[in-house]
Amino acid sequence: MKPDTSPLIDGPERTALRAAVAAFAKRYGSDENTAELWAEAGKLGYLGVNLPEEYGGGGGGIAELSIVLEELGAAGCPLLMLIVSPAICGTVIARFGTEEQKRTWLPGLADGSKTMAFGITEPDAGSNSHRITTTARRAPDGGWLLTGRKVFISGVDISDATLIVGRTEDARTGKLKPCLFIVERGAPGFSYRHIPMELAAAEKQFEVVLDDVPLPAEALVGDEDAGLLQLFAGLNPERIMTAAFALGMGRYALAKAVEYARVRQVWKEPIGAHQAVAHPLAQAHIEVELARLMMAKAAHLYDAGDDAGAGEAANMAKYAAGEAAVKAVDQAVHTLGGNGLTVEYGLAKLVTAARVARIAPVSREMILNFVSHQTLGLPKSY
Repeated sequence: MKPDTSPLIDGPERTALRAAVAAFAKRYGSDENTAELWAEAGKLGYLGVNLPEEYGGGGGGIAELSIVLEELGAAGCPLLMLIVSPAICGTVIARFGTEEQKRTWLPGLADGSKTMAFGITEPDAGSNSHRITTTARRAPDGGWLLTGRKVFISGVDISDATLIVGRTEDARTGKLKPCLFIVERGAPGFSYRHIPMELAAAEKQFEVVLDDVPLPAEALVGDEDAGLLQLFAGLNPERIMTAAFALGMGRYALAKAVEYARVRQVWKEPIGAHQAVAHPLAQAHIEVELARLMMAKAAHLYDAGDDAGAGEAANMAKYAAGEAAVKAVDQAVHTLGGNGLTVEYGLAKLVTAARVARIAPVSREMILNFVSHQTLGLPKSY
């Protein structure tokens, strides 16, 4: 199945980017050597296409970065850290970081020589960011002391730093407000523990413990009083990129299934001639393509600076892509029958991986809550 080159989604420059990334990704396929893939993608400029040119990036937006991740996924080599490092952390620093933070981190994030993890999820907070308990208090030297615990933090072991979402006390109201801090991996009091997962992915998951981690004043990203704005500047790209991650997997699974259905012959015709096989694959393809359109809309709104519109569309895109990916993978496995569960065809590992897009970074149920309340204006149940 060829990558879509519709002008509605891509246009000439994005069509060229999509084709170039697709050709590059084919050389790796489902190879597990992600470190080499990451390094070469950085040298070719794919990792930083969304970051400002003056700091070594490509000067594009989330639309371009989502193309990179989708095409890598469609070739069987999705990179979860693309969502975390250049999309979330790079975007937040580019929009709100100090000049020093931009010079220190953005060139490395763009060329792949530096990576940054993102720490928001906590054991008792779930999807409720208002229950985050990681707190930062002022230190006598003017810096910060950061204390708390995070879970399911991707790639901490391979990252140079983690962008931590904490809370500080508002001097006027006494209420806690969200703030973001860059915490380098070797900081005193910063530790992490591997969380074993039934998930075939290059990046591992970790619990992070912050035990009075001393941070300089300049570790704070952006304005101390604009935490929510800065936080959602990273969360909207996260949802868009999760959609790209899911759609790449869905396309990969469908391509495998279609190829198999064309040649697998049990009776007189290949199994793809039977509508019981062909129609579910066609339906899964349609749903993947519809989700791609919503992802393109969300990326367009975000890159245009419409944060409110992008928030709504990004949630919808993430929901639609997660559902489409799970359906595509499941149907692909069923199309191959027993072969769908073998290592040879590479589909069984996607059964778990595709479901990540339903769960993270926010569950489909919370997205339905968001649409119910924010879009439809229905009352909250909580």
